[in-house]
Amino acid sequence: MEGANLTWVPEFLLLGLSEDPRQRRLLFIAFLSMYLVTGLGNLLIILAIVADPRLHTPMYFFLANLASVDVCFTSTTVPKMLANHASGRRGIPYSGCLTQMFFFIWFAGIDSFLLTAMAYDRYAAICHPLHYATTVTPRLCGLLVAMSWTAAFGNALTHTVLLTRLSFCTHNQVPHFFCDLSPLLKLACSDTFLNQVLVDTVGALPIIVPFAGILVSYTRIAAAVLRVPSAGGKRKAFSTCGSHLSVVTLFYGTLIGVYFSPMSSHTAQKDTAAAVMYTVVTPMLNPFIYSLRNSDMKGALGALISRKPGFIK
Repeated sequence: MEGANLTWVPEFLLLGLSEDPRQRRLLFIAFLSMYLVTGLGNLLIILAIVADPRLHTPMYFFLANLASVDVCFTSTTVPKMLANHASGRRGIPYSGCLTQMFFFIWFAGIDSFLLTAMAYDRYAAICHPLHYATTVTPRLCGLLVAMSWTAAFGNALTHTVLLTRLSFCTHNQVPHFFCDLSPLLKLACSDTFLNQVLVDTVGALPIIVPFAGILVSYTRIAAAVLRVPSAGGKRKAFSTCGSHLSVVTLFYGTLIGVYFSPMSSHTAQKDTAAAVMYTVVTPMLNPFIYSLRNSDMKGALGALISRKPGFIK
């Protein structure tokens, strides 16, 4: 390409979800509502776990961490989109775009690793109940969470640093509502071979490795539960995994559909719709899934909501 077309791009334009002003107003109301529900729902989950001593177990420790990360995950994309809708502007500075992409990849990776840690916790509880207390210790839980944050951080930093070496054309319109790696690579004018290789290898690890770990865990759980003689015992064992399986299906189903389907099947509209599912809808639904299917969580939430503040006599 000609040198005149290789310029430093001061900002990118996020095209968002719609060009229609009326649809944009409706989308603003819808996404603001979902964002508030996400924040409130996950905050209630965290407070209920902290306030109820019965929930001070490894499973709920991981759930509290997942709820915290979900709030951060949604906050990397939705507030900027809402601000653009309210102001009528679509621009995001170059540095802001890279920052948003970094935190998006980071929190998505943490989510993925935490779901794997939760699957291992269920495997240990169901398949090795007698050794559960000595296997899944507070030290191990803290180590798994720390490793999740660290591994995801390294992955996000790698992609962000490599993106800074690329040159961008004067075409700076991103067909998305946030700065995602794939559409940014498509806008680059310089060679993206190294970036694509890392997306397909290192970038895939935070999705493939945790997903494989979850599959192995639940395969063994299913085999152990099927050996339980009573139907009631089977239902009880599967019920403890139902919430987690629902969240895993929502999260990985859309994520794999976007990043591991053939490129020929990709369109900006399909990718954006799928991104809405795993960046906004799934974090919003997680508190409902975990509370509605869990009697302990429902009890803790009920006690938290009905509790009077300390200054009320």
